[in-house]
Amino acid sequence: MYLIVGLGNPEPEYSKTRHNMGFDAINKLSEKYNIEVNKKDFEGLVGKGEIEGEKVILLKPQTYMNESGKSVIKAKDFYKIPNENIIIIYDDIDLEVGVVKLRKKGGAGTHNGMKSVLEFLKTGDFVHIRIGTGKPMFKELLIPHVIGKLSDEEYEKLVPSIEKAAEAVPVILTDGIDNAMNKFN
Repeated sequence: MYLIVGLGNPEPEYSKTRHNMGFDAINKLSEKYNIEVNKKDFEGLVGKGEIEGEKVILLKPQTYMNESGKSVIKAKDFYKIPNENIIIIYDDIDLEVGVVKLRKKGGAGTHNGMKSVLEFLKTGDFVHIRIGTGKPMFKELLIPHVIGKLSDEEYEKLVPSIEKAAEAVPVILTDGIDNAMNKFN
């Protein structure tokens, strides 16, 4: 069984923001594999199903980004999922728009949601799928950059990356993370 988590913020005003790319990737998986992510549990929205013959739990934490780890650890512990079967999908300002990077393990970088996940899991040894959103020109604009509403045009530029991140998941499940990294990085 795999736990596939998309990071984001739960309120409607955060939809179509850079910080909700993880939620958007989970939505793509939900649509493609007909897994409804609507059950409230583990301080998140959860859906159970199968992707390419593997049992999966799709999770969108509803704790707000900075406390995402609370939701992840509750689902992990309940289903007794090993760290190597956890996949976290999230936005990354340190990658250019359009870039998707997969890693077997890693740190949080500047991402507060990932800092929370690493704090609760006490390790970075799980699969990271990072969706590039680019940086603002000035550091002072960082918060509006990640949680500000995107225009339709800006959002459309991110859609291929969201789709690519979602497409990486079944490859990870069937061919392993090394093969997926060779294909998608």
